[in-house]
Amino acid sequence: MHSANPDTFAVIGAGFCGLGVMAALRRHGIAFEAFERDDRLGGNWYHGVYETVHIISSRKTTEYSDYPMPLNYPDFPSAAQMLTYLNSYADHHALKPHIRFNTGVEHVAPAPGDRWELTLSTGERRTYAGVVIANGHHWDCRYPSYPGEFAGQIIHSKHYKNPEILKGKRVLVIGGGNSACDIAVEAARFARSAHISMRRGYWILPKTVFGRPLVESIPIMLPLWAQRLFLRAAVRVVVGRYEDYGLQRPDHRIFEHHPTINSELLAFLRHGRVTPHPDIARYAGNTVEFTDGARADFDLIVAATGYHLSLPMLAPSVIAWRNGVPQLIGLASPTHKNIYIFGAGQARYGAGPLISAGAETLCTMIRVQRQLRQPIGALLQKLGMQPPNTMLVGPEEVLRSTRQAQRILPALVLLEKVLG
Repeated sequence: MHSANPDTFAVIGAGFCGLGVMAALRRHGIAFEAFERDDRLGGNWYHGVYETVHIISSRKTTEYSDYPMPLNYPDFPSAAQMLTYLNSYADHHALKPHIRFNTGVEHVAPAPGDRWELTLSTGERRTYAGVVIANGHHWDCRYPSYPGEFAGQIIHSKHYKNPEILKGKRVLVIGGGNSACDIAVEAARFARSAHISMRRGYWILPKTVFGRPLVESIPIMLPLWAQRLFLRAAVRVVVGRYEDYGLQRPDHRIFEHHPTINSELLAFLRHGRVTPHPDIARYAGNTVEFTDGARADFDLIVAATGYHLSLPMLAPSVIAWRNGVPQLIGLASPTHKNIYIFGAGQARYGAGPLISAGAETLCTMIRVQRQLRQPIGALLQKLGMQPPNTMLVGPEEVLRSTRQAQRILPALVLLEKVLG
């Protein structure tokens, strides 16, 4: 069955980013229909987090700009509170009637007239004026690979839901990010033994400094070098030397990789409740050998080793990739009109205000594209805008670029005549 929606946009995904996009489209009077593979909204906050997780940024830096979280929420809301908040946001903006749940998008292909044809998991084919893909980061699991075979159980952190799986087991957590540190601490509380393997040094930052959430204390409007200087000073005062905890010294500058914000792991290391290790050298049955020659036996390995950014519904000819990063110009393809990837960048902290600002910019791009002959991404590229080389983005950079975009985008109609 095929149907056409000539003036309507399709939105793929009803998670944190997708909901922000839908609210902006409604404000700007842009008709849309959204598709969500799950049976309810929330994305990662519905299907991808463990029961005990709390946000690592803060309430104030995570909430949408147009819809504050309840004042009775703590500084670091829980997963359940986040899901309640997202549902409240959707109700406030009357988004749910526009979402088709239990409906995935299997394929997105160009159609005549700069439109896009979607093939749905139901078998339907539907044509839309444009597409916004907001399918999220946290679903295509990345697993580590080591020589040998492990005789116990290996799960990805995405599939870790509660401590029941840890009880009575010798547990090794692989990774040094936020999920790895959280799960290692839970293993210290519930497992027979808890170990953590990090292949390199990480900047593990405290969740609070001077009695405030760390991310609210960072002077984000200062240059990046000044922010790094502030955080290094905070680490020196609050944490000290990572080597004193049995960890490796970080081999990169703060913010060159996603920061780890955790106040518990370091205390559990000092109390001997979690045993640190460097990278894994090999598996041998239930025995794991580490690169420093140490060996230990385990029943369960939790691989908190991140995710691939994936757009499986798109053919490679639509969006080029380089080193795992989609080569977008802003939010747009430089080769096709009316297709946008929203939320491909991963904020160092505090995504809500960035989603709100980015969604406003997206709506401006959609309106301006209607008046242009060529893809808006191609025109922006002619003006010198380059695709990203990393998915990690800073809040101040995003907010500054969205303000600039709101000034530049309306002028593109005239500039196109000059640039050709």
